[in-house]
Amino acid sequence: MGLMGASMSEHYDLIVIGSGPAGEKGAAQVAYHGKRVAVIEKADIGGAGINTGTLPSKTLRETALYFSGLRQRGLYGIDYSLKEGLTVRDFMYRKQEVIHEHWIIIERNIRRHNIDLIYGTASLKDDHTVSVLTPEREQIELTADFILIATGSSPQHPAGIPFDDEVICDSDSILRIDQIPKTMAIIGGGVIGSEYACIFGALGVQVILIDGRDRLLPFVDSEISAHLRKELERIGLQFRFNTKVDSVEVRDGQAHLVLNSGETVICDIALIAAGRKSNVEGLCLEEVGIELGKNGLVKVNDHYQTTVPHIYAAGDVIGFPALASTSMEQARVAMVHAFNLHYKEKLSSVVPLAVYTIPEIALAGLTEEQCQEKGIAYLVGRWTYDRNARGQIIGDTHGMVKLIFSPEDRKLLGVHWIGEMASELVHLGANEIEQGGTIDTFIKSVYNYPTLSDAYKYAAYDGLQEWEKWSEAQKAKA
Repeated sequence: MGLMGASMSEHYDLIVIGSGPAGEKGAAQVAYHGKRVAVIEKADIGGAGINTGTLPSKTLRETALYFSGLRQRGLYGIDYSLKEGLTVRDFMYRKQEVIHEHWIIIERNIRRHNIDLIYGTASLKDDHTVSVLTPEREQIELTADFILIATGSSPQHPAGIPFDDEVICDSDSILRIDQIPKTMAIIGGGVIGSEYACIFGALGVQVILIDGRDRLLPFVDSEISAHLRKELERIGLQFRFNTKVDSVEVRDGQAHLVLNSGETVICDIALIAAGRKSNVEGLCLEEVGIELGKNGLVKVNDHYQTTVPHIYAAGDVIGFPALASTSMEQARVAMVHAFNLHYKEKLSSVVPLAVYTIPEIALAGLTEEQCQEKGIAYLVGRWTYDRNARGQIIGDTHGMVKLIFSPEDRKLLGVHWIGEMASELVHLGANEIEQGGTIDTFIKSVYNYPTLSDAYKYAAYDGLQEWEKWSEAQKAKA
């Protein structure tokens, strides 16, 4: 596609650069209120969230679970093997279907709001003028009262690694591999590395995950992280923690990784998941006075204003947490502030996070480690899926919910899930933390039976027992 609805020179109330989750929702927020909006996109609509990140990896996770039968093993006690002759085409088919469906959904949303969608590469000529080089090599200039930078991020390529997108891949090119490997090394135990380790591990690929830190997902509660590692070891994953890669090369069609421990890892494919960098190259942001941080992160205030007040930024381009869920809401908050809409003036103070590993992890609020670092007194209540009727029915007997709460008033401080549906279940706890609620809410509540949600109640009962022990100890001290 080329240019939809805009001429060679136009003025808008808002120009959005990037059509990912932040760009699309920010544009729609403003256009809904009758403002004139243009969205500029240099590649496929939907950004990394639709095309290379969030949806593709989560769809591949479901595909891996389907083809491997991993989800059914606990249910029927059958050790499934992969379907004969499984090809990459089979494996990637559903991913592409989901991407195409979301392209249609986004285009409809843009058209419905009368937003001009302009394909091309944008740069800022000045703080109100965006220059666009179209695919037809035409140069057009658009002006706007406000600008929203929502250009997302892309995989970081550390120096000295010979990326060839066949043997040495990043999280984008791993989606284009032409055959499912027998062996794989993944460098990086963050969200992307952990998710892909699970996907390929579920397919029977021999996966070694290498990370310089001492555990998976350092931002996750350490008990949950350890639980995940144990589950992944059960399906054959190997780990090399506190280990760095000294060199990477391709030899005889395989990746050769030399580790600082002296070990050499030889594998069919190496996936480098070494973080992401903001897509700001060529935008000329600093030339108009916008301050950037490490890896090109755009610096913003609480309203998502850059150092040029009428230019806003949201989503991956501003850094952590760099989630589709938060990106959408950041853009909405930014545009409410810019256009004085008095609708959604700030983000929730409690943002749930989910990691789509196998099993899923989800969390909101404080971890045990954060409580310890901040000197916050806490108690813990737990309940496991093997003691939950729905957990038994679906064959997931390894899941768990963990509630962290204050002993003084039983106020909920953190909620942590690992297991089937964790990403769905966490919201109830997140809302309770946001509202300043206590574990008593779960005890008083009635949940459908059998459900996994019911585990909240029994984790709260477990917490209440811990609280009673704490109360007795306090009395004894007095």
